[in-house]
Amino acid sequence: MEFGAVLQTNPPASRTVYLAKLAEQHGFNYAWTFDSHLLWQEPYVIYSQILAETHRIKVGPMVTNPATRDWTVTASLFATLNEMYGNRTICGIGRGDSAVRVTNGAPTTLATLREAIHVIRELANSRSVEYNGAQVQFPWSVGSQLDVWVAAYGPLALKLAGEVGDGFILQMADLDVAEWMIAKVRSAAEAVGRDPMAIKFCVAAPMHIGEDWPHMRDQNRWFGGMVGNHVADIVAKYGQNSAVPKALTDYIKGREGYDYNEHGRAGNTHADFVPDEIVDRFCVLGSAKDHMEKLTALKQLGVDQFAGYLQHDNKEETLRVYGETVIPAMREHIVARA
Repeated sequence: MEFGAVLQTNPPASRTVYLAKLAEQHGFNYAWTFDSHLLWQEPYVIYSQILAETHRIKVGPMVTNPATRDWTVTASLFATLNEMYGNRTICGIGRGDSAVRVTNGAPTTLATLREAIHVIRELANSRSVEYNGAQVQFPWSVGSQLDVWVAAYGPLALKLAGEVGDGFILQMADLDVAEWMIAKVRSAAEAVGRDPMAIKFCVAAPMHIGEDWPHMRDQNRWFGGMVGNHVADIVAKYGQNSAVPKALTDYIKGREGYDYNEHGRAGNTHADFVPDEIVDRFCVLGSAKDHMEKLTALKQLGVDQFAGYLQHDNKEETLRVYGETVIPAMREHIVARA
């Protein structure tokens, strides 16, 4: 299993760079960030600094969207970073949430998302692609490599992830939901002739090392509120009694609204409807032993990467315990002499 750290690009930017460097020092493979240009600082500028001050960690958004940047600009950003730092980028993409809703926009259609994935991936892999009726390519880009991982929740979005994604991002660590969604993505991939086992599966959820469960739950309750935005869209489209697991849809019945000014923040005031049970199911909390037990269960379901959100007050200690205990235990054990 590989590991990522998911960071917010709150000022000062040097703090984000520091946490990414610390993640690399503790054995993490990826430094992901939110991508919401009004709420936080522009991530692509910060990626350049992270890459300049690290050696192997990959960077990318969790997640970007097709609406807030021209697709060719997004591809150019990745291809430029790859030329500068040696193919150390990855693209997580979805229909859009905070980046579009804060500006009174709306998530894009799945058809738009599908087209954007194709354009971004082709250009950022130094290939030619048709865009707005023209055949275009970066003449300066040679050998750039970019995988595009699709974030999804609903049945049609899961189908798209299986059909076109290099990877699938599930933003929650609920075992039942993960099992259902992974099966849906693999089935969709197989239906179009793709190798379902070739798709990488990433579970992204808050990771918090500690023993004070009430405090940890309060620090990470925001996550259930954030996921609730997407679940509300699913319920509006498919109804409360759809094929989507009840573990995902039932808890939002008490949801009364959402304030994007507090998006992704510990202690926000709009996540009170999220019960402790959902916090425990969606997040990875507790001792190193608790983390390893849940991560082992996710690995057995086919999860290739766990990306842990660090929007709480114990960032450095969580990274340290992961580096010294959790990550070594979750990686393949190789002995010097058999």
